[in-house]
Amino acid sequence: MNETNTNKLDIKEFLDQDEKKDQLRLLTAGSVDDGKSTLIGRLLFDSKKLYEDQLDALKRDSKRVGNAGGNIDYALLLDGLKAEREQGITIDVAYRYFSTNKRKFIIADTPGHEQYTRNMITGGSTANLAIILVDARTGVITQTRRHTYLVSLLGIKHIVLAVNKMDLVDYAQSTFDKIVDEYKKFVAPLHIPDITCIPLSALNGDNVVEKSDNMPWYKGPALLDFLETVHIANDHNFKDFRYPIQYVLRPNLNFRGFSGRVASGVVHKGDEVLAIPSGKKSKVKSIVTYDGELDEAFPPESITITLEDEIDLSRGEMLVHPDNLPHISRNFEAMLVWMDEKPMQRDQQYFIKQTTNTTRVHIDQIKYKVDVNTMEQSMADTMNLNEIARAVFVTNKPLFFDPYQQNKSCGSFILIDPITNNTSAVGMIIDEVNSADLSSAITEEDREKTRNGVSLVSDNEREKLIGQAGKLFLVAGNNLPVQRECAYLLERRLFDTGHIAVVLDAQQLQIEGKTQTTTFANIAAELCRKGIITICIDLYGEIKVDNAFTIAVDESETQPVDKNKDYCTVNQQHLAATIEDIINLKL
Repeated sequence: MNETNTNKLDIKEFLDQDEKKDQLRLLTAGSVDDGKSTLIGRLLFDSKKLYEDQLDALKRDSKRVGNAGGNIDYALLLDGLKAEREQGITIDVAYRYFSTNKRKFIIADTPGHEQYTRNMITGGSTANLAIILVDARTGVITQTRRHTYLVSLLGIKHIVLAVNKMDLVDYAQSTFDKIVDEYKKFVAPLHIPDITCIPLSALNGDNVVEKSDNMPWYKGPALLDFLETVHIANDHNFKDFRYPIQYVLRPNLNFRGFSGRVASGVVHKGDEVLAIPSGKKSKVKSIVTYDGELDEAFPPESITITLEDEIDLSRGEMLVHPDNLPHISRNFEAMLVWMDEKPMQRDQQYFIKQTTNTTRVHIDQIKYKVDVNTMEQSMADTMNLNEIARAVFVTNKPLFFDPYQQNKSCGSFILIDPITNNTSAVGMIIDEVNSADLSSAITEEDREKTRNGVSLVSDNEREKLIGQAGKLFLVAGNNLPVQRECAYLLERRLFDTGHIAVVLDAQQLQIEGKTQTTTFANIAAELCRKGIITICIDLYGEIKVDNAFTIAVDESETQPVDKNKDYCTVNQQHLAATIEDIINLKL
């Protein structure tokens, strides 16, 4: 009986200990055939983290579609897509979870091809550490530089340079040292704080889980030993308290709390906090979780904060410490990775989502585009899939942010296409931009134009954005109900065919007298110049509008639409057919 209780206690202690283990997120990156998937597969195999059915399936698949001769092809543990197995490459991001006695791991096996850059960005967005694989036979190549640049862009602080396939160069120390020297010279300007270089052979298991006898000259740890002990606790920002509000929790009349995830910093019960953008202050009354109240909270805990004072807060706003504020601005510059197959439209507004805040954003300027293979910078007006650029943004309302290198959670964002709802791009904020430095900032010449009543938007810009040129239709006659029927049916059909149109009804607007009719005609002509299809209803022929196509409503006769004439006659029975002719011949 006592032995049973002891066993139960041991199991409980084991589960408690397992729950308290910290977690390391890592990605692997490298050129095609550098052995990324093989390395992770070997790591899982040698650390005894495969179930028997997985191992049996691996052995069967290795014989059927493997690329390791008669040996087990460990890459098949991760390359699960049919196209990946056929080509022997990684295309999609594959995630694998395993745990040792010291730490939990989530591994993202990311593709090496340039056309899958967005997949690597996705896999690396939450990673603490990156394993960059290099083939010992080829050394540091273009893809190695590209992947290292992307890793530095993502703010990953720990890199393992895994020099793989050492067995194919007879485990030569000179080869390893040469590759390490070349890599460190390249990586120096990127300011990555922690770089560890490990020689290994993923296929044979050298220095993967156990130290290899084939390389006695290597004095460092095996890969798994390093992954279990690398210090990542300080990677979180515990200095700058940022608490974006996700949801206002009000389960009953006696409780009102603000739910969210601590993005950075530490908050204690009793701390004075400042709500932004309102600027109102209060103190933390309690920190509530599902398991009970806490005295303090830190990232990435999800909590609910109650305040001593009634403060109006909603989703997208933020709680911070009064003596440590983020940037509060509509203007900033950031590094941008384009993720959409649809190219960037500079004249289009996108949605931007940063923390819990969502608003519209305009891309003010692309400063330069980066060639990820050569690191060269070039001028650009737009961006295509997988391209990287430094750009300036202007949002419709202020965002609360920190530079990405200082605070990942509050310095990252995504752009969303308002039409397709696709994720168009991901961005890493560099810093705030002064309004005077914007390319769209008002110059003295522009200011003089506006004072003289001249628009700063050209007709071509307007037409390109709206997607149509203005057109003027005058519905004339002496039967107002039929004229209105004609005008509003035309407006409806124009809307259905993707046009922007508006009806101006002189009678409804109470246009009377020569002065008012002249003003009415001028307004209609101005709307037309601004790219709007304008339909004017005129009773008794009092409105005179230049360059208009006249639709005369007549009960007795019908004169068809002619593309060479600026008028037609229609009766009520033929309205629908005439409207179709107008759309086909006059737009």
